[in-house]
Amino acid sequence: MLILLPPSEGKAAPGSGDPLDVASLSLPGLTRARERVLESLVTLCAQADPDQARTVLGLSPGQAGEVLRNARLWEAPAAPAGEIYTGVLYDALDLASLSAPAYDLVARSALVFSGLWGAVRLGDRIPAYRCSVGVKLPEVGALGAYWKRAMAEALPKALPKALPAAACDGLVLDLRSSAYVPMWTPRGAAAGRAAVVRVMHERVVNGVPKRSVVSHFNKATKGRLVRDLAMAGAEPGTPAELVAALRDLKYTVEERTAAAGGPRQLDVVVTEL
Repeated sequence: MLILLPPSEGKAAPGSGDPLDVASLSLPGLTRARERVLESLVTLCAQADPDQARTVLGLSPGQAGEVLRNARLWEAPAAPAGEIYTGVLYDALDLASLSAPAYDLVARSALVFSGLWGAVRLGDRIPAYRCSVGVKLPEVGALGAYWKRAMAEALPKALPKALPAAACDGLVLDLRSSAYVPMWTPRGAAAGRAAVVRVMHERVVNGVPKRSVVSHFNKATKGRLVRDLAMAGAEPGTPAELVAALRDLKYTVEERTAAAGGPRQLDVVVTEL
């Protein structure tokens, strides 16, 4: 099982530790692409007008400290990505409280997509940063398009070396937010093994059931979903096995019509947020 996760907007900054070593990150085929984005981001934040950097990064005046943080990325303390990423999904996943087998399952299966790194594993040591995939950096351009090109070439070659065979040949569970989906799309046989999960909130209005897509709590449900699968030791190999595993865990799962040859489209329906 390969689990595709989004990053979190909020990040925990380590108080100490060795700085980033880009060459040590998983998926080494992305090293040069990462260095180019990192160099552009640091230069923007270290040399440009701070207001210009904030505008490029889509930050408010109250987030000026994020610009200064980005300017120091080369020397900033680094820590495992699973400790750096915070926010709703990661709070619900709560890696630190998982049992050892459950933690191992998540750590070897998950791949976190990022506007700065392309994709990293939870054990990769990175500094706290601020750079979403929607940013357009000088000399690099729009990060979404940049990473789509870089990862289309590097990721299929790198995955078999960076992840266990079971992660590469089994289910692809796509839990990414919409902005990160275009960075890399499973193709061919992998697309047939992929499942995209959407969270729907069902409530009764004037006696009539109504459903709506949730955003903030969508992330919490996805974090709990991964946690529950891991704690149960469930490693489904196909979308059908995923549906069965989630239903065993008392999730309400419904399938939507999917494009021919594309990933299965699943709705997880919740009544409480």
